[in-house]
Amino acid sequence: MSFDFSAYVQQCRERADLAISQALSRANCPQATLLAAMQYSATNGGKRVRPLLVMAGAEACGNSQNPTVDSAAAAIEMMHAYSLIHDDLPAMDDDKLRRGLPTCHIAFDEATAILAGDALQTQAFSELSNTPNCPDRIKLRLVQELAYASGAAGMVAGQAIDLASVNQRISLAQLEQMHQLKTGRIIRAAIRMGAIASGNSNVAQLQALDDYSDAIGLAFQVQDDILDVTADTDTLGKQQGADEQLNKPTYVSLLGLAAAQAKAEQLRQDAQQALAGFGPEAQALRALADYIVERSH
Repeated sequence: MSFDFSAYVQQCRERADLAISQALSRANCPQATLLAAMQYSATNGGKRVRPLLVMAGAEACGNSQNPTVDSAAAAIEMMHAYSLIHDDLPAMDDDKLRRGLPTCHIAFDEATAILAGDALQTQAFSELSNTPNCPDRIKLRLVQELAYASGAAGMVAGQAIDLASVNQRISLAQLEQMHQLKTGRIIRAAIRMGAIASGNSNVAQLQALDDYSDAIGLAFQVQDDILDVTADTDTLGKQQGADEQLNKPTYVSLLGLAAAQAKAEQLRQDAQQALAGFGPEAQALRALADYIVERSH
């Protein structure tokens, strides 16, 4: 029987949406506008790739139904939402559209957007640290994974390098380092958090999942750069050609379109090879590697 990836994605999205809504309800925010901005950014659309990776990582290790998986999925999506709010700010990328809707600072105002991002970030850690019926050692590992991937050693450093690279000539190695930090570390953390939340992972599995994560993390960015050139604004849900207008280095600008497409395909193959030691329990991860390279938005 073939694997229905579309049905799996829909199931994961629904599960993630419920987990995120429940996590936001536990924020106990007394300020209505702030809460509305948090909900606007965390629940309004999105592919839910990172929660899906959490769930698929847990499934690969044999226990995707552990409730801790839902807490990890909600936490990483709230962290992702915070990063998007701040990346879109005038001081950063100054984007007006996100997921086909006005960005948070346009829909509300700049100060509210900053605070909403701050609140989502802290709520992510609150969600992990207060996960019920979860051993403290697992909670600590999950907090450590998310903190490392999203902070000065990961996503934040990647964004800083990204901003410093505008109008600069950088090498392919520097571009890859930027994206490994900005996007790749969070993708790796998502899968590792799922594996850890399952309660069943071992060292060999985590290493194989790291190799897989590194490949799809870069593939995701390479495909994003390709789509920034080949797709239109309506399809993307954000301004087409934004990277080119900002004179930001991309895989397409450094390699050319054909070579960037070839690189994405090679990364897909690397990801599939990393999963060679897993059985059918990793079918969702295999399908996701294909989706990342084949997607049109």
